[in-house]
Amino acid sequence: MKNLGKLQAVLQDNHMPGNKYNCNPSTPRTRLERLLRERELRKSNRSVHSNEEGRDGNRLHGELFGNDAVFTKGDNLGLPHEEELSEGGATRAFVDGCERQEGRPSKQRLLVVANRLPVSAVRRGEDSWQLEMSVGGLVTALLGVKEFDARWIGWAGVNVPDGIGQKALTKALAEKRCIPVFLDEEIVHQYYNGYCNNILWPLFHYLGLPQEDRLATTRSFQSQFDAYKRANQMFADVVNQHYEEGDVVWCHDYHLMFLPKCLKEYNSNMKVGWFLHTPFPSSEIHRTLPSRSELLRSVLAADLVGFHTYDYARHFVSACTRILGLEGTPEGVEDQGKLTRVAAFPIGIDSDRFVRALEIPQVQEHMKELKERFAGRKMDFLITLFVLLISTTSACNPESGLLVMLGVDRLDMIKGIPQKILAFEKFLEENPNWRDKVVLLQIAVPTRTDVPEYQKLTSQVHEIVGRINGRFGTLTAVPIHHLDRSLDFHALCALYAVTGAAQSLGAGAILVNPWNITEVAASIGYALNMAPDEREKRHQHNFMHVTTHTSQEWAATFVSELNDTIVEAQLRIRQVPPLLPMKEAVDHYLESNNRLLILGFNATLTEPLGALGRRGGQIREMELKLHPDLREPLKKISDDPKTTIVVLSGSDRTVLDENFGDFNMWLAAENGMFLRLTTGEWMTTMPENLNMEWVDSVKHVFEYFTERTPRSHFELRETSLVWNYKYADVEFGRLQARDMLQHLWTGPISNASVDVVQGSRSVEVRAVGVTKGAAIDRILGEIVHNKGMKAPIDYVLCIGHFISKDEDVYTFFEPELPSESPPTPRATVTNSMTPSMPKFSAGKGGSKSSRLNKQRSMSTLEKKANNQASSTNAWKPTWRDKMSLHEGSSVLDLKGDNYFSCSVGRKRSSARYLLGSSDDVVTLLKELADGNSPVDCTSPDP
Repeated sequence: MKNLGKLQAVLQDNHMPGNKYNCNPSTPRTRLERLLRERELRKSNRSVHSNEEGRDGNRLHGELFGNDAVFTKGDNLGLPHEEELSEGGATRAFVDGCERQEGRPSKQRLLVVANRLPVSAVRRGEDSWQLEMSVGGLVTALLGVKEFDARWIGWAGVNVPDGIGQKALTKALAEKRCIPVFLDEEIVHQYYNGYCNNILWPLFHYLGLPQEDRLATTRSFQSQFDAYKRANQMFADVVNQHYEEGDVVWCHDYHLMFLPKCLKEYNSNMKVGWFLHTPFPSSEIHRTLPSRSELLRSVLAADLVGFHTYDYARHFVSACTRILGLEGTPEGVEDQGKLTRVAAFPIGIDSDRFVRALEIPQVQEHMKELKERFAGRKMDFLITLFVLLISTTSACNPESGLLVMLGVDRLDMIKGIPQKILAFEKFLEENPNWRDKVVLLQIAVPTRTDVPEYQKLTSQVHEIVGRINGRFGTLTAVPIHHLDRSLDFHALCALYAVTGAAQSLGAGAILVNPWNITEVAASIGYALNMAPDEREKRHQHNFMHVTTHTSQEWAATFVSELNDTIVEAQLRIRQVPPLLPMKEAVDHYLESNNRLLILGFNATLTEPLGALGRRGGQIREMELKLHPDLREPLKKISDDPKTTIVVLSGSDRTVLDENFGDFNMWLAAENGMFLRLTTGEWMTTMPENLNMEWVDSVKHVFEYFTERTPRSHFELRETSLVWNYKYADVEFGRLQARDMLQHLWTGPISNASVDVVQGSRSVEVRAVGVTKGAAIDRILGEIVHNKGMKAPIDYVLCIGHFISKDEDVYTFFEPELPSESPPTPRATVTNSMTPSMPKFSAGKGGSKSSRLNKQRSMSTLEKKANNQASSTNAWKPTWRDKMSLHEGSSVLDLKGDNYFSCSVGRKRSSARYLLGSSDDVVTLLKELADGNSPVDCTSPDP
């Protein structure tokens, strides 16, 4: 749309994909400011459009497709065959709105992808087609797309097996900016009639999965799901053919839950939104679906996911956290740094269209007929499903004549028509003074008349109506007028106008529990006897809401949110490290002479849990095992005299011994607090003054919360304790973690020198200053002393799945940037008993670790050396002290292009580069071991 450039101006200088619209340098930078600015611009544009439509308003009510259109006109009460009743004008508004956009390139292109096109096609010859209007609530709601340069992609509702017919139909639809997806009869049977209507629709409406006998008409559940995926891929293929850079692709409803994934696989920069037009069930219901995880992950490929209400959005986020184990946030669902925004977008109506319709001659004629038919009778309007709408024309009372209540619903199992009629019966039972003064006019629009369940519902409604009319009716009048028929838009507007609805759009609503017949009956009485001033207040309160939250506003708001979500995503991507240039890393490795490899363990050198997912993954995570494909490359690399490997892990010493005891490498356990060469003994790098008195009390707390949190566990280490609830119920685990933290801060660690490290699903308590970066300098010093290095370390590769607190190990090796003043050198130890070690100049690209003194605690040896450096009584360091004497940073001679820090799977990282998983680590280490030309690393998109 015209203002998209203003929304994306923040990215103008970065040449982000899809940023091809005008930019405004004064665009607000925060998300809220951008959305508010966009809202004001939409209001301004809407006023201009309103003036244009006021001069040409009657065009909305002409023929839909000119001379080729086919309209089936009913009598005064004749009309649509699906749930939402004003589709002809809605379809025309969509198509006509699109046609009016010719010559306006400033509008953003919008590809609306839905199961059905807003038109149906009827074949009149080999290469001749006649287009008929389709009906459906989506068409009505998408009146708002007239603000965009819109195309509609979907199935035309007809099987076209021959190429000539497909070509002719494509040409005919192109004139209406519609693009067909051709589905054969078998796909339609399995995908639409099978998986969509027989599986997803009942489940999403809390009707549960069908029994086995109901699946007899299809091959199997799996065949339906396979057809569903194939159909979604066919939709994706058509979208890809017509997609242009910068387009917004808006996918609709449960028919196309697989589509976002298909589109993103084709183009990860595509702007994709998905909106569900039905309820989304709670996670307990959704988890009964065999394909539950696959569908959720497919939807999460979209940038923005929308629902009618907050409840549905909350159910979706809950399903993603409970079923997929992902992180739910107030903004949506986050998976390894990739955020899918989830929000509620209530659909409104085109209120202006109803008001304009009152001036149309056909509507005025219908109004005249209704007034004559109900002359002398008071009319008020409807109790619809779940909501009682209250007229504002006057107070209702038994003395004001006959009151006619209007109900218009699709005859569907979820619309609650039987419950409404039974509640009306209950009202008549309890209010005999209203029996001859109120009439319910219920129009039930037929739908799916060939389905046995709907035939049974129709019979049930007829039986209830007949019983009530027989009970409360007279020779001249009956309390319920039930019509199984449809109304065209003009007749519907006239009926609304006569009953007061046209003047009361958005009137106050009395919310009820539709299953509680007594409550609904009482609410009917309350509405009919309501005082005039309360009616007026309800009307004034809600009228503005309905006239501002229109279908146009719904569409414009969704697209605006989607555009802004892309802006936010691009800003986040700028903070995500790029993928590791594997060939470059290997080439520099082979060219260097003294290499240092620092490797994490968990999620770095272990096998991914993706194959089993959450099932069985807890045991594997508690018993960490080296990736089986890494044994051979690690053996080759560790035996290379030019290469030193350090496995730096938070795990305890036993775990590292079991996995790496057979290799020639250094093991740094518990975040570097314990160190050993695999051919030697364990030694400690812990400062002498490290206070660990808090351990026992924290251990008792962790034991307590482990017992009360199923599937949680804790790990006791010598310098820290970790409580993990990754496999527990997500929401319950969070509550327990919050409770634990409150208990810890007010009790066991209130006065202790500890750090509390919160992971995504863990709580760790460790001594202050215990980090991987704080220990690495002393570790390097011992390595240099032990190996008797004669040459500086000129290549460092640091790879790990480290939490943010331990990512100081990445920054430790960052080459020092030029500065105007030289950094303050660390205190040096001058003592005759200090073992000699080679001295190397830092060089131009030397390490900046000399300025990281605050990251490490002073060891016992350094304290003694500083206190006794000038003393004549020299001291001899013990083996434990000796390792802390050396300044490891002094042996580094790194150039910027010889340092590669890589985060494994964590996209929010201070590392230079990113590796997708431990499988990518396997690929890299194999290339280092073999010295062959590497292949490119593949990784999930940010």
